[in-house]
Amino acid sequence: MQVEATPLVKSARDIAPLARQFADETERERRLAAPVVDALRRAGLFRMLVPRELGGGEATVEDLLTAIEAVATGDGSAGWCLMIGATTGLTAALLPREGAREIHGDPDSVTGGMLMPRGTATPVPGGYRVTGRWSYGSGSSHCTWLLGGVTVMGEDGQPATLPGGHPHLRMALFPAGSCTIHDTWHVSGLRGTSSNDYEVRDLFVPEAHTVGLGIDRPWASGPLYAFPMYGLLALGVSAVGLGIARAAIDALVELARVKTPTGSRRSLADRAAAQFGIAEAEALLRSSRAYLFDAVRAAWATAERGEALSTAERAGLRLAATFAARSCARAVDICYDLGGGTSIYENSPLQRHFRDIHTMTQHVMVGQPTFEVAGRVMLGLPVDTFML
Repeated sequence: MQVEATPLVKSARDIAPLARQFADETERERRLAAPVVDALRRAGLFRMLVPRELGGGEATVEDLLTAIEAVATGDGSAGWCLMIGATTGLTAALLPREGAREIHGDPDSVTGGMLMPRGTATPVPGGYRVTGRWSYGSGSSHCTWLLGGVTVMGEDGQPATLPGGHPHLRMALFPAGSCTIHDTWHVSGLRGTSSNDYEVRDLFVPEAHTVGLGIDRPWASGPLYAFPMYGLLALGVSAVGLGIARAAIDALVELARVKTPTGSRRSLADRAAAQFGIAEAEALLRSSRAYLFDAVRAAWATAERGEALSTAERAGLRLAATFAARSCARAVDICYDLGGGTSIYENSPLQRHFRDIHTMTQHVMVGQPTFEVAGRVMLGLPVDTFML
């Protein structure tokens, strides 16, 4: 029996055609078109993971992925921007309540930024002096707050370490207006995400606007906040892939009905290679999606029991996300190849889906090394679980 979609998922599905309508403008301007940003903001989709106490959606992980997938079906860049805004909204449950209210209490707040520690934070009374330049600031054109991963520096000017030997890493959040945005996002795919470099120098960031990675535990309860932030980011990336693959298959089906390949008297739809390829692409998408959602539901059940996710479960989430992302890329490749010469023209959606999916697969959260990490966990070998 099919379960009725939640309001957040319904909103995402309603916005998908709008994202598709403005996809050309989004790509041309290298930023998400304003009507799409406004629609996502009004629907509360950027705030899906913000606790209800702060006016957020506190959605299930399944709804998060389904909503991202739906918007990405309309436009990959729109799905990507939603993914970044939503997953960074999880900081609302990690920040001290005071900071969480200041940053996430505004219903129009949209967060974004990069978790990797490309900056430094020097402790000062009341907070930190932060300096850094980060790449991949997706959504930098419409975010109200940006975050950057930082390494806390000790009094000796060297990186401070935690008792376990790891560097003391934090996320620092600051108003987007306090950053210098560098126009660096000239890329092959996901062009409309405005994933530019952003920089701050000697910026004071209050302690309440920072989160200790691997240190601070969520103050909000509920199964959503048992999921690791890196894991949710990987799941979100793969959901974008699901949407792009769905759009590519649909585009190929539409093309196959009207195209007669050069040198052939039969339509593309009548050719066995196209029939085989479309079926294979569909199987790749559906099987990887089923695996992804099965892993999410199993982890959610653990979290609902109030138990912490095991290393095996966290590795399993990352494995399912990486497999889905790469299976979806294979599905898009099949569609692009079958489209033949039509696929290379700018007016063909297949060329955009091809570029977008292969930009997505370069993200570290769904990179090939994930298979190695998951394999080491399965084999019982020592593994650094920090990124899980």
